Amino acid sequence: MGAVGYQPRATEGTVLHRVVRENFESFLAEVAARSDGGGLPQFVEREFREFLTCGALARGFARVRCGDCAYERLVPFSCKRRGFCASCGGRRMAELAAHLVDAVLPHVPVRQWVLTLPYRLRYLLAYNHGLCRAVLAVHVRAVLGFYRRRARRRGVRDGRGGAVTVIQRFGGGLQLNVHFHSLLLDGVFAEGADGRLAFHPAEPPSDEDVARLLATIRRRVQRLLARRGLAVEDAVEFDPLAEESPALAGITSASVQGRVALGPRAGARILQLGREPDAPWVTSRGPCQAHLEGFGLHANITVGADDRAGLERLFRYVLRPPVAQDRIELTPEGRVLVALKTEWADGTAHLLFEPVEFLEKLAALTPRPRINLVLYSWRPMPRRAPELWPTTPQSQRAWAPRLPLSSPALTHPVQRPSLRSSRPRRCLPTRAGRAAPRNPAAGRGPI
Repeated sequence: MGAVGYQPRATEGTVLHRVVRENFESFLAEVAARSDGGGLPQFVEREFREFLTCGALARGFARVRCGDCAYERLVPFSCKRRGFCASCGGRRMAELAAHLVDAVLPHVPVRQWVLTLPYRLRYLLAYNHGLCRAVLAVHVRAVLGFYRRRARRRGVRDGRGGAVTVIQRFGGGLQLNVHFHSLLLDGVFAEGADGRLAFHPAEPPSDEDVARLLATIRRRVQRLLARRGLAVEDAVEFDPLAEESPALAGITSASVQGRVALGPRAGARILQLGREPDAPWVTSRGPCQAHLEGFGLHANITVGADDRAGLERLFRYVLRPPVAQDRIELTPEGRVLVALKTEWADGTAHLLFEPVEFLEKLAALTPRPRINLVLYSWRPMPRRAPELWPTTPQSQRAWAPRLPLSSPALTHPVQRPSLRSSRPRRCLPTRAGRAAPRNPAAGRGPI
């Protein structure tokens, strides 16, 4: 394999960085004016400010040196944010997808179950992580129970399954859309007569099975909300998010509904280019899908037991960051044009934002700090783990290896060790290379 040069991410040259850099202060001023000086929560403002420092050598870097030829390279620290930084989100997507395929899911068929929620419930779950996990638990328990009951009817007793769930906060149009992507083992594990653990694959669910399962999930979620004094149909008397930050509550509510919260177009719908005004709203009715009063369940995507490359692609899809750099551009008038990955049913192909409107959508997608967005529901017997996870040799991996550290001055490529096994030693910048004192909050590792 030939030498591949390391290309640092030029974050400052992207459209996303430019829009945030040039309009962030105006955005804060607009928020303060709309909320009587209340402003945004500190964690949202910090998300933007740390994003502006991502990849800047002035905020600290790691110095990597080749032991053979003494060639050195400075790798700047990243912001490590989870909201909308495409650089950090892309790296996290690739590394976590590889980890889940290599060390978490065994070599068995996997089916994706996607649960979507009504608008009002999306708003309630956006910044109430306890309630979000409770609704997720209802969803996962219902699907795992579905697999166990089907296994019992086939004579498999005490079947156990598992799931990895990614809580996605965004939709294709940058709107706030809290929903769950659960990747479940498409079957159950059970001990045989000889004491060995065996996997029993399940038959594909029918459309009627998905519809009945969705009705069960909806009924249990409504009971959960009733126990907590909440109701999807009625307005909540006490809104903790509005008490914490009226500005964020208004931005969140507008993002869920696909409307604008700030600027002269406040209250209007997002500008959609290519949309046919008279086109009817079409709800997908494909196979293994069900929709009931705002709830939706989709279970038509499966991955074979030996298709590890396909499983990694699926994980990359559910772990992807909300903003793709190549689909954002600036118009000559200074507006932000976002190209949709796939055209909507009404013909919409692009969304057009004023810069302040675009920043308010990014603010609504920012999660609270120190909450888990990837959750595990694992039921097989822990003591039998070595039987479930055969190791995958590195030479058989389908995804591209990480770039080696090399330069045109080298006569041979210098292979970089895997980041999961060995990271380059971190070096504080030398006094000559430090343009400004390093901020401890500037990130904890190289890009």
